[in-house]
Amino acid sequence: MTAATVAREPAPATAPERRSAHAATTFGSIALGALVACLVLLGANAASGRSSYVPSGARSFPAWLAGPLARLGFTTSHTVLEGLVLAICGLYAVVLVCLPALPARRVWLAIVLATLAAALAPPLLSGDALGYLGFARLGVLHGLSPYSFTANAAPRDAIYPYLTWRGASAVTTPYGPLFTLASYALVPLGIAGGLWALKFLAALTTLATLALIWRIAARLGSSPKWAVGMYGLNPVVLIFAVGGAHNDTWFGLAVAAAILALVRARESRGALATVAATALKVSAVMLMPFALIASTDRRRLFIWLAGALAVALVASLAVFGFSLDGIGHALLSEQRDVARHSLPNEVSMLFGFAHLPEAIRASFIAAFALAVLGALWGAWRGLSWLDCYAWATLALLAASSWLLPWYAMWVLLPASVSTSRRVKAGALIASAYCVAIKIL
Repeated sequence: MTAATVAREPAPATAPERRSAHAATTFGSIALGALVACLVLLGANAASGRSSYVPSGARSFPAWLAGPLARLGFTTSHTVLEGLVLAICGLYAVVLVCLPALPARRVWLAIVLATLAAALAPPLLSGDALGYLGFARLGVLHGLSPYSFTANAAPRDAIYPYLTWRGASAVTTPYGPLFTLASYALVPLGIAGGLWALKFLAALTTLATLALIWRIAARLGSSPKWAVGMYGLNPVVLIFAVGGAHNDTWFGLAVAAAILALVRARESRGALATVAATALKVSAVMLMPFALIASTDRRRLFIWLAGALAVALVASLAVFGFSLDGIGHALLSEQRDVARHSLPNEVSMLFGFAHLPEAIRASFIAAFALAVLGALWGAWRGLSWLDCYAWATLALLAASSWLLPWYAMWVLLPASVSTSRRVKAGALIASAYCVAIKIL
């Protein structure tokens, strides 16, 4: 062994350092187990009867909606359910602190068990999953394009009593054609089969996303263990995305696939994954300019993006016709709505307004546009394009008048693989805020 080799070897840990590492491992492991247990209890209690935690069961709560955990529940008390959510958030914070000391296999085991627990729960804190099926049934069973018609067009459909998007709240679908077409395939499974297929797919796509996040983080020099722990154990992902069976899990998988392809300089795969993400949710279009800036072969990436977009548009028009323009109307309608705790509305209430004034809404939109331009300029000047994309996405969440908890996943994904502590902190603050506005 040479002197240079000896010099490179880390110094032996001192006794206080060993005790600190042991304590972090112990507390982190306890927190992992407790987090999984709290998720099981949350799902079981939410399944045991009607509560605000399962909006689809407000009128009727059959066994197929409650799911397999119903027999383990003992209360539907809002206070208990809220306490479990807060406990999960607190345990997540403990896990993040202790992550460096935890074995990777232990973290992965906790992620898999937590994802399974969330998947077995009834659709938590959202009626969107049955709303997806409602749109699909419009198209398959009633011959009505969900881009032109709302659930009110088929009030006698068996799914109608379980929908939250009905009556005055009815909307046309704001989702991309790829997701809409995929949801059509679930209709033959029936309402119960379709719902639990969505739950299973939410869990599966989340775990697949985490596998890609591990590879991206390793490629970028970030800690893979920290990246999957930050994303996979986050309450936004577990309680809302997987628990609510949201299509944002599908979106996350496509975005992660695009990022991995781009950091590996595989422009064709990156373009296809980016277009697929956009065909799931239009918000993925914001990834495209950052991808072009980051690419080592911009011309090739641009050609692939243009070609894939053209094929996707032609295929979508062939299936849905010109009713596809309903996406734009639905998205504009969404932004005309106001979530009580969106930042624009919070600012308007701070100034004493009962409703969101157009001047404040326009100010936030202008600030968002400037933030995106600044992020693009930063990426062009050589800053990390993923960090710039994360900041632009965070600006989108801040500027949107329609803010829902699972939207925090959009910034959480690029932040989890970032090497910037500021980006990670911004994403974690956004996640905490998005959880708080829903349960407090």
